[in-house]
Amino acid sequence: MPLELPDHSLIRLRARPETIYVSKGRTVLATGRDGFLDQGPDQGLFVHQTRLLSRYRYLIDGRQPQAVSVSNVAQHSWLGYYIAPPPKASAHHPIISEIAQETIELRLSRYVGEGLHEDVDLANFTQEDVRFTLQLELDADFADQDETRGSRRQDGKLTFTWDEGEEAPELRFYYEAHHPYDHQGEEGAASIRRGLRVRFSNATTRPRHEDRRIVFRINLAPHQNWHCCIDLIPVVDGRDLQPIYRCGSFQPRANDYDRSSQVFMREATRFETSESVTLANVVIGTLEQGKRDLDALRLHDLDTAERAWTVAAGLPTYVALFGRDTLTVAWEAALVTSDIMRGTLPVLAGLQGKEVNDWRDEQPGRMLHEAHTGPVAALNYTPKGRYYGSITTSGFYPFVVAQLWHWTGDKAFVKPYLDPAIAALKWLEEFCDEDRDGFCGYKTRSELGLENQAWKDSSDAIVYEDGSQVPKPVATCEEQGIVYAAMMNLAEVLWWFDRGDEAKHLYTTARELKKRFNDAFWMENEGFFAMALDPDKRQVRSIGSNALHCVATGIADTALVPRTLERLFADDMFTGWGVRTLSSLHPAFNPHSYHRGTVWPVEHGPFAIGAYRYGCHDYVERICRSQFETAALFDFHRLPECIAGHQRDEDHPFPAVYPAANSPQAWSATTAYTLLQAMLGLQPFAPLRVVFVDPWLPAWLPEITLSNLHVADATITIRFFRKANGRSGYRVLDKRGSLHVVRQPSPWSLTASYWERAKDVLASLTPGH
Repeated sequence: MPLELPDHSLIRLRARPETIYVSKGRTVLATGRDGFLDQGPDQGLFVHQTRLLSRYRYLIDGRQPQAVSVSNVAQHSWLGYYIAPPPKASAHHPIISEIAQETIELRLSRYVGEGLHEDVDLANFTQEDVRFTLQLELDADFADQDETRGSRRQDGKLTFTWDEGEEAPELRFYYEAHHPYDHQGEEGAASIRRGLRVRFSNATTRPRHEDRRIVFRINLAPHQNWHCCIDLIPVVDGRDLQPIYRCGSFQPRANDYDRSSQVFMREATRFETSESVTLANVVIGTLEQGKRDLDALRLHDLDTAERAWTVAAGLPTYVALFGRDTLTVAWEAALVTSDIMRGTLPVLAGLQGKEVNDWRDEQPGRMLHEAHTGPVAALNYTPKGRYYGSITTSGFYPFVVAQLWHWTGDKAFVKPYLDPAIAALKWLEEFCDEDRDGFCGYKTRSELGLENQAWKDSSDAIVYEDGSQVPKPVATCEEQGIVYAAMMNLAEVLWWFDRGDEAKHLYTTARELKKRFNDAFWMENEGFFAMALDPDKRQVRSIGSNALHCVATGIADTALVPRTLERLFADDMFTGWGVRTLSSLHPAFNPHSYHRGTVWPVEHGPFAIGAYRYGCHDYVERICRSQFETAALFDFHRLPECIAGHQRDEDHPFPAVYPAANSPQAWSATTAYTLLQAMLGLQPFAPLRVVFVDPWLPAWLPEITLSNLHVADATITIRFFRKANGRSGYRVLDKRGSLHVVRQPSPWSLTASYWERAKDVLASLTPGH
């Protein structure tokens, strides 16, 4: 067997990696990686090989804001997102994740052409009025580009003036130099006159000048925006080089430069392959990178066998065992391997709660939230060495036991996890429903416990519609869905293990929960599910992504799903890159906040599976496309932990990344496999040695082949393809072992009709299928 080639998948080389270049023709802006000029030798605004600006950086209340995402959009354009804390928080020097929760956003958009136009936009993503100063430090030296790294040869005179102007104040730099020369018979005198006009316009606040520093005093109400246009107008030997671009010029505009570019591009030879007009390469890149990331995050010390292992949640922050994360990863990765389910289930069963320990939020039967190995946890300064503050893990565990059964049909391997799964559900019933209203809620008992212990576990994630925090205990909608899915799936498995009474009890209880849930959580006037029920059983009427899990888990009544999906895809929820965790119309919305405005890729894989089960294939396509187009923005097609919730539009050609995001993040890597499963309608049922397929491939993924797919002890290679009429087909290319491939909507489909199933069964019997 030949040796595999070494993995070089992360090699990416970039010339001059510390410098970002934005340019058109003779005008070049060369900044540091943070988008600012700090008088470095390679930095500056260069026009006709003259460095006009040597310093250019913004300060908010005297401190440089944190760059979170900066990039060229095209060679002539650039966008940068920055965040800073509100004045009340800046005194204690908050860390980046704290700044993301209460944020002043600075967005800089630059367009280079002759001169440079810059859009400066501020937004107050807090719930309070803020006052601060925005300062722009700038300086000029008019050095030749060869002088920035060596001794200066020219000896000119630099002056600057500040002109208040009635409409557009200006800072003007003027430089003049003379040089008498005599070189091998060529003699004379040369002169240059160059300058730079920095013009400020369209601002509601007039700037003032303080020693080459422009100062704006800013007052912003919650969610209020502020804008200023800055034009950098080079002056070369008496000629003003006016910027050819105005606000929002990421796309070509009606000017001579762009017209000539369009003529060239239109008339030049074009190159394409069958994949170049699709997202196929991105899809494959994302799926393949996901495997490498899972392997990199493997926690080898927790291996229970060579083919039974588990993973850390993410790099660099979460290099530890997280219960709900690893369970999510385990079932989402099943299309690639069942090894992670085989490794995660026994590890978590061994750590299942055994006693009442308030310090650790532990109770008998409760599944682990996290287990850290660092000194602070090991010395028990915090309970995180073994902490149980999540209700999600206990709901996911029975669900993943069922997924292992669906993929392997291995009774001997699945049987040991049935009792831990039942114990986890018993814990949910006894400890999470103390008032016996039939819904699972949470409230920490630990003095250092997590305030929120559901899917969204940051301290400020669950908010009333006025933006205030919801007191505890609270029952969130997604957790009811997770419990429902756990009971329904485990009931089916228990039936196969001749535990019929327990199966019937779980099934009946789940059906009752579904009816009770839809009655209690549905908001008819919103066409949506409430985020939660508060301690007084009042609906928390905030609009957030929690409700997509009601679709994902199947707890949503079929009649309510179309309106739920429509609401999730409204502009205030769907950014174009995915579904926001909180509506942009909500007073607590902050696109940078961990759970109050960001977009999490991991939510979209189960969401796509759910939309498929309800027969909503158009929504499946939109969900999947948004995530693969997001992956296309990132190195290695690697989806990060989460991205900011900026709308995908002309002003935001790409979103900011959550400033403390993990990458790789295990469940972002595996969500791509569930996206693909939803498009293929691929559901295994190993106990009957069957794989159900129901492909609906979009035009941007016209074909894909899955090789070495394992179901039970069989392997299969199957090609899926899109036909000319827009329908999708499949062909089995190789099969080893006993396995039947049947074209059918998922057995767990919530909408498939008898005749649809009968037609697909007959189609499955045709040659090649």
